[in-house]
Amino acid sequence: MSLDVMRGITIAFMILVNSPGSGSSVYAPLRHATWHGLTPTDLVFPFFIFIMGVSTCFSLRKFNFQPTPAALGKIVKRTVLIFAIGLALSWFRLFCAGLSAGENLVQAATHFSNLRILGVLQRIALAYGFAAIIVLLVKRKHIIWVVATLLVGYLLILLFGNGFEMSEQNIISVVDRAILGEAHMYRDITPAGERIAFDPLGLLSTIPSIAHVLIGFLFGLLILNHSDNHERVKRLLILGTILAFSGLLLQYGCPINKKLWSPTYVLVTSGFAAQLLGLLIWIIDIKGKIRWSRFFHVFGVNPLILYVLSLVLVILLANIKFTFQGELISIYRFIYAKLISPWTSAKFGSLLFAVLMVLICHLAGYLLYRRKIFIKI
Repeated sequence: MSLDVMRGITIAFMILVNSPGSGSSVYAPLRHATWHGLTPTDLVFPFFIFIMGVSTCFSLRKFNFQPTPAALGKIVKRTVLIFAIGLALSWFRLFCAGLSAGENLVQAATHFSNLRILGVLQRIALAYGFAAIIVLLVKRKHIIWVVATLLVGYLLILLFGNGFEMSEQNIISVVDRAILGEAHMYRDITPAGERIAFDPLGLLSTIPSIAHVLIGFLFGLLILNHSDNHERVKRLLILGTILAFSGLLLQYGCPINKKLWSPTYVLVTSGFAAQLLGLLIWIIDIKGKIRWSRFFHVFGVNPLILYVLSLVLVILLANIKFTFQGELISIYRFIYAKLISPWTSAKFGSLLFAVLMVLICHLAGYLLYRRKIFIKI
C-alpha cells in the first residue's frame, strides 16, 4: 500500500502542475527549473520513474527474473501500448486544436507533419521497456554496474557534446533533429527567452532514465530481501541519503538538470524517492496510519488511466469554445478567468483551478476504486 500511495502522490502532483489556470501565473515551487537547478515540481516525474522500477521488480518476480517468452511478451506489449497512448495524445492535441481553429475533420486529423513523437508516456514506455529487458538478461548482482555504466557514459556524452548548454548545438538537440526531425520535436524556451528545438524528453536523455528505473528495481530487491519493515525503512533511508548526498556533492562538476536528466539529477531524485518510500512504510505499515492516504491510494491503483484522463480533459477544455459577452472563449479560460480569478489573486486562482482538476480526476478514480476496477496497462 505504501508504494501505491507514493505512486498516487506523484500522479496527483503531476496533474496539479500540468493543469494551472494560467501558465503565466504559477507559484515558483510549481514551476520546473528553467535550466540547472531543482524545484519540488522537478521531483514528480523521476519519483514515478523510481516507483516504476520498484514495481517492475515485484511484477517480474513471478517470472523468476528469467527471459521467458511470457515475460518478454508482457514487456514488449506494455512498452508498445504505453508509447502508442502517448503518441495518440500528441495527435489528439493537434486534432482538437485544428477543429478549434475551424479546420474540417480530415484537415484536423492529418497534422502528422508536426506530430511530436516523444513525451511523458513515451519516456515511461522506453525507460520501462529497456530496463525490464536488462533485468531479465543481466544477473542481478551486475545491474548496479549497468547503472554506473549508463550514467558515466551519458555524462561523457554531455561533456563532449556541449551537453550543458541549452542551445540547438547541444548533442541532445542534434541527435533528436537528426533522427526525429525538428518538426516532430518540442520547442523549449531558453533562460534568455529564445524558443529553440530542444526536447527535454529526447532520445539521448532516455539513457539515464533507464538507469533510474534500474535503481528503483534495486530498491525493490532490497524490499523483497528483507521481510522486516523496520529493516526496510532503515536501509531505504540510509541508502537514499547516500544517493541524494552524492548527487548534491557531484553537482559542482555535473549540474542537476531535469531537462538533461543529468546523472546527478538521477542520484538526487532517486535518493529522495527512496527516503519518501521509507517514510511512507514507517507511517502506513509500521504505525498503521492510513486514513489520510486514501485520497492518494485512489490515484495510485489507477495511475496511468487517471493521468491520461487529466490530459484529455485539459485538451478538451482548452479547445471547446463558446461566445461569452461577445468574446470567443474556451471553457478552460472561462472557468479560470471568469469564475475563479475575479475572486482571488491570479496565482492563487491558477492554483485553485489546478486543484479542481485534481478533484475531478479523483472523483473518476474513486468511482473505479469503489467498484474495484483497476485498469492495468
